[in-house]
Amino acid sequence: MTDDRISPVPRLAPPRDAPQAVTVMLEHIETSWQLARPYADDLAQHFYRLLFTLAPSARELFPVSMQADNGRVVRALLRALRLVHRPDDLVPLLKQLGRDHRKFGLRPAHYEAAGTALLGSLKHCLGPAWTPEVERAWAEAYTLVARVMQDATAQAEAEGTTPAYWTGTVAEHHRLSWDLALVRVEPDEWAVPYRAGQYLSVEVPQRPRLWRYLSPANAPRPDGSLEFHVRAVEGGWVSPAVVGHTRPGDVWTFGAPLGTLGADRESGRPVLMVGGGTGVAPLQAVVDDLGRWVDNPEVTFCYGGRHWDDLYALDQLSGLAAVNPWLTVWPVVERFDDTGPIPGVEQGTPAEAVARWGPWHEHDVLVSGPPEMIEETVAALLGTGVHPSRINYDPFLSA
Repeated sequence: MTDDRISPVPRLAPPRDAPQAVTVMLEHIETSWQLARPYADDLAQHFYRLLFTLAPSARELFPVSMQADNGRVVRALLRALRLVHRPDDLVPLLKQLGRDHRKFGLRPAHYEAAGTALLGSLKHCLGPAWTPEVERAWAEAYTLVARVMQDATAQAEAEGTTPAYWTGTVAEHHRLSWDLALVRVEPDEWAVPYRAGQYLSVEVPQRPRLWRYLSPANAPRPDGSLEFHVRAVEGGWVSPAVVGHTRPGDVWTFGAPLGTLGADRESGRPVLMVGGGTGVAPLQAVVDDLGRWVDNPEVTFCYGGRHWDDLYALDQLSGLAAVNPWLTVWPVVERFDDTGPIPGVEQGTPAEAVARWGPWHEHDVLVSGPPEMIEETVAALLGTGVHPSRINYDPFLSA
């Protein structure tokens, strides 16, 4: 699964109950962000100028061409700060990010410089709207985020049980279509200690210092090998290089595992998986992991694409369903070609399909795919009465 772009924070579920102070802080952040949002490009440029002035060593963390970064770090920071009212969701992710960011060699001075640069850039864009109350809200939110990440970094370093990053060598690169490739990577020394359904930040030699998120399509294997499905994103910097120029022998670098997708076998609840595009990869990994067991919850796998050809993993999933009675694969396409409808394939988006069928309120739901697909699908599930706590999807914040 690839992520060359970072989407806005999806407003998918009602916020957790928050103390009044946090509610006021969030209101200041949201109101001021809506004012600053039209100036997002200027804000990002101002942020980097301030950051590199305050901490010149931070420049080494970014690609040679800042155009390739395209403001990803700023957008990721803004998304995290706007989720401070959902600590149950945000804190575990920030702890994972803190461990992951050990690969950069970040120091406390970098966090301090980034916070100062962010607040300075917001002040530059907001002008008179940058009141003391607004400044305090953003400063408190950033402090919370930075503190959790730094504490997680310090804890990981104190434990000393895992490296700051892992490397692996590409053993296979196979193009599944003109814009889609399967890449298999074998570990060089230590296997990455991930769980099925998690994703990794990855650096490839063709694009140094341009980290992107990829989801292994397999559960952990005894040999530690990882299989990735990468689609070339139009206008992307990394995914086209992976699809078109990766070769066996290339050395990839991985950060610490991230994400919470996974099936709870002990709950006794059935599972609905909804995957689109290369977002099918982490769900495949979860199914692969479940395949180790005889007794599993019933799993309904809704696999969506715009066209029939987009369902590149359907044969593999159908093969798994043929030998695992607990798994049902449900293909959905938005548009059929000139040959007309295909037996056993439903027409529509995954969101439309899950809204038509169900009920799903007794299911644990895993959703993975493009940001807009996730947002539409989760909204549809909420509309049918599924409780937000039963829906699991991973927000991508930063690499």
